[in-house]
Amino acid sequence: MLGNGGNGRDILSMNQHEKQRRMAPLRNVEAYWHGLCDKDQVPMRSQVDPRGIEDSLENAFLMERIAPSMAKIRVAGSHLSDLMGMQIAGMPLSSLIAPADRDRFGQAVSRLFADPAIIRLELRAEGGFGKPDLEGHMILMPLRSDFGDLSRALGAIVTNGRVGRTPRRFTVTSIDITPALQPGVIARRPAPIAKEPAPEVKPLRSLRDMIKSNSVDATPVKPVPGINTQVKTPAKKAPQSRGHLRLIVSND
Repeated sequence: MLGNGGNGRDILSMNQHEKQRRMAPLRNVEAYWHGLCDKDQVPMRSQVDPRGIEDSLENAFLMERIAPSMAKIRVAGSHLSDLMGMQIAGMPLSSLIAPADRDRFGQAVSRLFADPAIIRLELRAEGGFGKPDLEGHMILMPLRSDFGDLSRALGAIVTNGRVGRTPRRFTVTSIDITPALQPGVIARRPAPIAKEPAPEVKPLRSLRDMIKSNSVDATPVKPVPGINTQVKTPAKKAPQSRGHLRLIVSND
């Protein structure tokens, strides 16, 4: 049943919520990449920590440029392997793209590393027997290698629909290319969490010092009638005197 007078607003709200939920992995990976940016520098591959995108790992992947318009997948989440029906690590990223659109896709990959740029793609899977409707969204963001060259990238892909028979390859319905780093804009990193100061550790006191301090600070105990509260100190024993030895000489 529709709410708000049956004008369909509830359905629109639910559809919008569902779309936001599907797109969450892409937003998480992109936000993580921006958090790694330092002033006007693209992040380095070595800065990427899987723990930073833990909730989006199955949709994320890392790739390496092997030609001006081609990149090879180095590490891939499980969703990419599900789409292809095989382990996709080591394969070109263009293996996910329908042959008719690979040149267009390759031009976008060239811009990814050359500009550098962020690439956003709208995708639709090819149909066929056992291959239901499936749409996808992909984002690609550049990274620097340990040598400082722009030859690595961080990406993510999400799909909406049932995978069906594999492999699933996609046609490119739209491509959006934006500069990776806006001039004069400094990427903000999350504020570090302030650590609480460690509690002061006092040196251990000897048992004698503890007894002494307690005897001074302790509140005096009121005497109870009939009970002697005085602590008797044992009397010191007088040292025993040793007898003197006498030397007896006999000349007999």
